[in-house]
Amino acid sequence: MPTGVMIPARNMPSTIGRNGNVGGLGSSSGLTLSQLHPLDMTQNTSESEIARLREEEFDSTKSGSENHEGASGDDQEQRPNKKKRYHRHTQHQIQEMEAFFKECPHPDDKQRKELSRELGLEPLQVKFWFQNKRTQMKTQHERHENTQLRTENEKLRADNMRYREALSNASCPNCGGPTAIGEMSFDEHHLRLENARLREEIDRISAIAAKYVGKPVVNYPLLSPPVPSRPLELAVGNFGAQPGIGGGEMYGAADLLRSISAPTEADKPMIIELAVAAMEELIRMAQMGEPLWMTSLDGTAAVLNEDEYVRTFPRGIGPKPTGFKCEASRETAVVIMNHISLVEILMDVNQWSTVFSGIVSRAMTLEVLSTGVAGNYNGALQVMTAEFQVPSPLVPTRESYYVRYCKQHGEGTWAVVDVSLDNLRPSPAVRCRRRPSGCLIQEMPNGYSKVTWVEHVEVDDRGVHNLYKQLVSTGNAFGAKRWVATLDRQCERLASVMATNIPTVEVGVITNQDGRKSMLKLAERMVISFCAGVSASTAHTWTTLSGTGADDVRVMTRKSVDDPGRPPGIVLSAATSFWLPVPPKRVFDFLRDENTRSEWDILSNGGVVQEMAHIANGRDTGNCVSLLRVNSANSSQSNMLILQESCTDPTASFVIYAPVDIVAMNVVLNGGDPDYVALLPSGFAILPDGTSLHGANIGEAASGGSLLTVAFQILVDSVPTAKLSLGSVATVNNLIACTVERIKASLSCESA
Repeated sequence: MPTGVMIPARNMPSTIGRNGNVGGLGSSSGLTLSQLHPLDMTQNTSESEIARLREEEFDSTKSGSENHEGASGDDQEQRPNKKKRYHRHTQHQIQEMEAFFKECPHPDDKQRKELSRELGLEPLQVKFWFQNKRTQMKTQHERHENTQLRTENEKLRADNMRYREALSNASCPNCGGPTAIGEMSFDEHHLRLENARLREEIDRISAIAAKYVGKPVVNYPLLSPPVPSRPLELAVGNFGAQPGIGGGEMYGAADLLRSISAPTEADKPMIIELAVAAMEELIRMAQMGEPLWMTSLDGTAAVLNEDEYVRTFPRGIGPKPTGFKCEASRETAVVIMNHISLVEILMDVNQWSTVFSGIVSRAMTLEVLSTGVAGNYNGALQVMTAEFQVPSPLVPTRESYYVRYCKQHGEGTWAVVDVSLDNLRPSPAVRCRRRPSGCLIQEMPNGYSKVTWVEHVEVDDRGVHNLYKQLVSTGNAFGAKRWVATLDRQCERLASVMATNIPTVEVGVITNQDGRKSMLKLAERMVISFCAGVSASTAHTWTTLSGTGADDVRVMTRKSVDDPGRPPGIVLSAATSFWLPVPPKRVFDFLRDENTRSEWDILSNGGVVQEMAHIANGRDTGNCVSLLRVNSANSSQSNMLILQESCTDPTASFVIYAPVDIVAMNVVLNGGDPDYVALLPSGFAILPDGTSLHGANIGEAASGGSLLTVAFQILVDSVPTAKLSLGSVATVNNLIACTVERIKASLSCESA
């Protein structure tokens, strides 16, 4: 058994919770190698620090008109009755702030301080300047939109008058006499209505395009020939790690993402046309039955008839590339969230990548072509790039460059569609293309929504490890079933955050509303950090350790500097994936149960693990956030607290945990800001091995074996500039190998 994993005791006279269940415990903010450098939690948020942050937040709400920038504190005290001086910025200061505003209109506290230091201004001066600038830009944008709307209104009025005049002079083609609308045949009237609807769609999209190309898209009608696959060069830009990247942490720009920038002006009409056609295709794909969708042999899933698809949709993004496989799936579910909130999540890249953090490792909006009509996302168009993952280093991620289009179809019905833009920048590096994929959302009573999800991609999956080939080829790794199951579970989780009728009979249930929200927010960040650091993302490089005696262990290192949510120093990540002949439900229950934790957790060192508090966040009892206390059997070792989130759905399960600082958790449980609690999450991702029946759920007994990924993050040195020693790597390798052996031994005994 490896040593040096536990953290020396610290005498902290602190308590957890209102019942005084924990007292005088030591703490840890991450797995550390104590023979190197123990972790010093300098990021603990004290009461005074929270008060200071709230004061700053209050200051930020002040109007820019109150910016008396020239008067210092001393001046104000000496001349309390004199008129306060106003400071006019120099041309250089204005130019520098203008340039920074183009890159980042919402600078954080650190960026404002850096700017103020460079320009010789006070941080508050910089803050108020940016506030005033944002207000000015908003006013200009609204004025411009008002002018456009006025022009469009005049055009519609003129068209209306022209149509009225034409109708008044209409004549019957048979007798030559006057006619009326009521004398039209039913078919002709239906065709006229359909024509008007299509014309309205074209006019609206043309108006959007006119903002960018200066003229309506008269040469790109809705029923034009297929989009040509001619090569269109895009400007090359390196956006690195920018605000707007959601669902994970970017450790370095990927090759594909590095080569993509926003579309050129010439490309935008083609993008708009492609988005409109993709929306029509998605609606039909979501609603059509046979022969387009055939029922699977077991009668539980819809299988796409590829020949019928090509006949039904001859347009699109071109033929399937050589060597690519088609993955198409459709799934329907009713989720506990209203349709408007669902649309907002899908159209906000940060919310979307957070909700689907187990599937989306990184995402970015490159350009917003349209924000939609006032007040909602109807007609919104966004050019995006994203990386989709399976939580294992053995499955390559799928990068995609696409346009996302949102449209309202009648009262209470919305659709959001994605379609690849690879035709705009042909590249041999492209391994995944998204044909029209997305979801149809229909309003249901009592705040529920019916979601029909269509996932249709063409992919080169030759890089997938043999362990995961079956899971990927059946579509359960990236298909519609996984998206819908994740959405359903996350909707339950969000509903639990808002819940107010918490039963108080159970011991350990957190009923304080602010404390619940803070703890769930902290657990959410822990899950996102774990998922982002466990996949084979191109944003970071894994090194395989050979000759370990166990399955291949992959490791990578990164430096943590000035990140309040992670302890500073050198962090070593280690992960391995392997197969277990045990159903995923049994593996999940074994790993999440505090009573069996000592059987596999080296950190607990044989001690008794006790649940101190928990928050249920789903129908399944396995979906919960827990605060665990480890009472070590060795009196020389410190007691510690562990924050754990366990979550399960029909396609995947996770048990993710991190040692936490006691003082910081007191702040969180009292409703304090959880962003300053340092976490280094470790844990498990449990997937079915793909050998079960197509419709079998993760909880069913006949669901085959499990694919288990074990991942640790360990602080090997608290100095970010330190060198990584081979001894540290060996210790971490032994730790993960020993954990794997313990899990295999315990579960094989259970199944015997």
